[in-house]
Amino acid sequence: MESLVFSLNATVPVFLMMVLGVLFRKLGWFDQDLAKKINRFVFRILLPTLVFQQLAEADLSQLWDGRFVLFCFGAASFAIAASWLLSLLWRDRSVRGEFIQAAFRGNTALLAVSLLQNMYGSAEVAPLMLLGCVPLYNVMAVVVLSLCREGGGEKPSVGDTLRDILTNPILIAIALGLLWSGLGLTMPPIMAKTVDNLACMASPLGLMAIGATFEMKKVLGRSGPVTAAAGLKLVGFCAVLLPVAVLMGFRGQEMAAICIMLGSSTAVSSYVMAVAMGHEGVISSGAVMLTTLLSGFSLTGWVWLMRALGFI
Repeated sequence: MESLVFSLNATVPVFLMMVLGVLFRKLGWFDQDLAKKINRFVFRILLPTLVFQQLAEADLSQLWDGRFVLFCFGAASFAIAASWLLSLLWRDRSVRGEFIQAAFRGNTALLAVSLLQNMYGSAEVAPLMLLGCVPLYNVMAVVVLSLCREGGGEKPSVGDTLRDILTNPILIAIALGLLWSGLGLTMPPIMAKTVDNLACMASPLGLMAIGATFEMKKVLGRSGPVTAAAGLKLVGFCAVLLPVAVLMGFRGQEMAAICIMLGSSTAVSSYVMAVAMGHEGVISSGAVMLTTLLSGFSLTGWVWLMRALGFI
């Protein structure tokens, strides 16, 4: 019972913030245009600020765990490869591209920080987990959507692809945070307070914006690939890789971060990138909505199981 209460306390507040986004849209306080602008603001400003803060204030000489970073990279690589193989079940190449990205690319940064802060009062290992998977996620999303496309949209050049990767706000934040911490710099009080104020807004604002973008009717048109992608994202990868993490000896906050990385909902940016690169976007939006709706329950289940077994 204690493990269940612990798990619910960690996941339900995050899920309720998304429910608030749905409610605010119903009341007319949020609309689709506002929610999209908020998502862009969170992605470009607030979330990078939060990631930078976590890294800049961390003592990497004490926090660094190359084994943990390599595991996150390997787990992300496995998820991408498995999604690509399963995508061969569909003949339509454009369906494959959206399916692959929706299955492997999670809302990892936003949910990891939110859940770890709820569970432990801090998110010390979140930057290391992000370092292990976020660069790979962003690079492979561009590659997959470029290769798996049937007509429509201009194929990006190598230069455009590299520019998109190198200008990714989260990757820039990781690089700046690592540099700041590595140089042993300290923030002046005014800067520290400003950074903290921006970072504190990232999770609640981002989660409410996700909720405000729900349009469940779109899921029905592509139920096959949407359901398959959601199953992999919420259940499949956790079922395969969490036992591996246990055998490798990961425990506590590291195990919680791995659980969140593998079982988080599909990233909202998946839809934005899919449409921008000439895809229909229906599978991406459907996977985002379905996994976001169900992740409050599935993640609670995984966290409860890991907690009950003594691994978290």
